[in-house]
Amino acid sequence: MKKVKISVIALTVVILAMSVITVWNAAELNYIISRKTESYVEDVSLQLTSDIGARLKKITQDMKSLEDSARKIYEYQGAEDLKNFLNWKARLLEFDSLIISSRSGESYSTGDHIDNLQEFSGVQDALNGKNGVSFLDGQNILYSVPFYMDEKVIGALSGIRSKSNMQKLIQPHSFDGKSLTCIADCEGNVIISPTDLDPFLRLDHIFTQETKTHQRELQSIYQMRDNMRNHQDGVFTFTALNGSELILSYNNLEPYDWVLLTLVPADLITGDTDRYVTRTFLITAGIIMVFALSLLIITNTFRNHRKTLELIAFEDTVTGGMSNAAFQLRCKEMLQKAPAGTYTLIALNMKDFKLINENFGSPSGDATLRYIGQVLKRNLKEDELCARGEADNFFLCLKESDRNRIQSRMDRILEDVNSFNQNREEPYYLAISQGAYLVDQPSMEITLIQDRAKTACFQQRYHAQQPVVYYDSEITRKLQREHELNDLFDISIQNHDFKVYLQPKVCPYSSRLLGAEALVRWQHPKQGMIYPSEFIPLFEKNGNICRLDNYMFEEVCILIERWIDNHKPVIPISVNLSRQHFKNPELLPHLSDIARKHQITDGMIELELTESVFFDDKRIEIVKDNIKTMHQLGFLCSLDDFGTGFSSLGLLKEFDIDTIKLDRKFAQDITNPKSRHILACIMELTKNLNIKTVAEGIETQEQLNVLKELHCDLIQGYLYAKPLPVAEFEQWAQNHLF
Repeated sequence: MKKVKISVIALTVVILAMSVITVWNAAELNYIISRKTESYVEDVSLQLTSDIGARLKKITQDMKSLEDSARKIYEYQGAEDLKNFLNWKARLLEFDSLIISSRSGESYSTGDHIDNLQEFSGVQDALNGKNGVSFLDGQNILYSVPFYMDEKVIGALSGIRSKSNMQKLIQPHSFDGKSLTCIADCEGNVIISPTDLDPFLRLDHIFTQETKTHQRELQSIYQMRDNMRNHQDGVFTFTALNGSELILSYNNLEPYDWVLLTLVPADLITGDTDRYVTRTFLITAGIIMVFALSLLIITNTFRNHRKTLELIAFEDTVTGGMSNAAFQLRCKEMLQKAPAGTYTLIALNMKDFKLINENFGSPSGDATLRYIGQVLKRNLKEDELCARGEADNFFLCLKESDRNRIQSRMDRILEDVNSFNQNREEPYYLAISQGAYLVDQPSMEITLIQDRAKTACFQQRYHAQQPVVYYDSEITRKLQREHELNDLFDISIQNHDFKVYLQPKVCPYSSRLLGAEALVRWQHPKQGMIYPSEFIPLFEKNGNICRLDNYMFEEVCILIERWIDNHKPVIPISVNLSRQHFKNPELLPHLSDIARKHQITDGMIELELTESVFFDDKRIEIVKDNIKTMHQLGFLCSLDDFGTGFSSLGLLKEFDIDTIKLDRKFAQDITNPKSRHILACIMELTKNLNIKTVAEGIETQEQLNVLKELHCDLIQGYLYAKPLPVAEFEQWAQNHLF
């Protein structure tokens, strides 16, 4: 029993504690919603005030326009036409009556006549050259404007708007039509009031029954009076005499120094919330499960409400997080407030993200991006930001400047990104490139800061051992160098600064020269020798590689044509083609036209493809068709770097390849028994398929001896000769042709 009592007491304490927390949370929620409701009512009332103010101004503008037309009709057409015109305008502009009165007291009215018209202050204002307004019995309003003749005020043009007409003008359509508005002067005197009021909506007692009002509401009323006199807007909530909660918003109406009062039942907006809070109080007295469920509902409702309120920033459509535009705005604010060197901006790029879309579909790709965004967000500290840029790129703005700390944090983030693999039988690791820029110039355009971080990110391919690559002077120098080489390209093509170098292909048994590979060297008159390792990757990236390949092809054709014309021995020459060429269906016909122009016979030029052209099934089909076309046009075809990467023995069955070039890694590891067995299998297979083999990168006699034992057809490497200029190659060839 003691244990039971202790358990009951403990459970009771837990229930009471949770009840108190729940009640407090519900009250807080009710308070927040009340404040936000007042803000919402105030915003709508401001818009309504603007609309009504515009309508009131239009009435005066209509009166001025009417006065101008009436004066001209009176002056040129006569009194009878003026009467007809005024009657027509009164109906058109919804005036109950239009009146023209002179200074002497004479007047004409399209409707009911008003005695002693000039006693009204608005008419006196019009006679003095100003616009005026007066209030008649029954809340009718008399608008007056000066009536001119020969640029002198000879009278006043007045228009009467009835109470119902004015009520129609100020009738609001918001809040489901259950709100009401009235117009008062700055002292709180009602000028235009609504009709058909429900008892709890009456305004008559707001200022007169102060003794029955709570102290807080009384202070709000006093504050309202002061604000109205000072032409300031405001809003407050009070309890009507019948106990209903009302929200009153008061806004200054500029045209005539009036105030628009807007009254809205609080439960019109918060009714559902109030009922929910009441149910929460009742559920608190129930069992713990019902109480727990109620607490969960309250929490979810609160979170959803906060989420709605916090949508002041832009939202990324894919990740649901901050968009790049919002990131730029927030980041700019933070950077400008902080000293230089406080923040580091990091660009992230997912590697091989296209494979996710292709293998698993776009929804999975979007889900991956959302997941990355969530991981980044939960690894942020205060005053730090993250957002998706475009496609699979993300940005981080970290309040860090120490590279070791940044690296440590990025390592933890990447570990967190791949933490989903912990229980997977087949892990799928996401790789992310990282580039950083320490913001030492906070005033710099945020787009330039992002570009520097992205530039560093793209350089990671050249810094494989450096997880986070920082934008620095070396990257700037490299970019400047790339820009310089791009600028030199066109003129170097025109001036033939790109030279053909030939590396012999030699029979390993007879040491005879049986072919050569054409390689490009850039001999610039001012820059000197620019090696392929510097410009080939650049031209492959910007597309100039296609123009360079075409140039080299024609240079080789010119060389072979010269050999033929000079009756020199001619050997087949292989020319490299970038995989980018296969995007152009007119490539091979174009090369054929060049070869025919230089009278190149079939079999004299071999087009050398790299294994990277076989990237996917679609590309394989394209290349397969192109190889057939090559043979039809008289070209030979070889496959470079065979045995690694995307190439496989299965490709030999699909493609009519004339020659394969063994990757130089086989030669480097030729003493390994496994490598020998693999090479032996490849040699035997190619012999059966009638395909020639070329071993490149051969530098030692030991490598040559092994390849001879394996019956390799051709050898290419420094053991025989390095790539040579044409003149040196021709001299070398004289000793190796026979």
